[in-house]
Amino acid sequence: MTRKSTPSLGTLLFFAAAFLLSAYFTFAAVQGDFGLFRRVELQAEADGLTKDLERLEHDIARMENLTRRLSDDYLDLDLLDEQSRSILGLVRADEIIVD
Repeated sequence: MTRKSTPSLGTLLFFAAAFLLSAYFTFAAVQGDFGLFRRVELQAEADGLTKDLERLEHDIARMENLTRRLSDDYLDLDLLDEQSRSILGLVRADEIIVD
């Protein structure tokens, strides 16, 4: 009944393999394609796209308002005057142009 003080080679290999597997799965959970860092990147990208969507919706609403104001049903004379001045370069006879 002698007892060895050093563990056997099989025991060492088992614990080494278990350690390597747990290290691999931990790394994959943090750095992998579906890991925590990738999730944070996707959330940041989603937040940026949400802000872009809100900005675009605001721009669309503004353009729809301008289009409605220049339509046949509702004509905003001030907006028409502003557009004709900027696009065609028209001025009134009583105005002074300063460059």
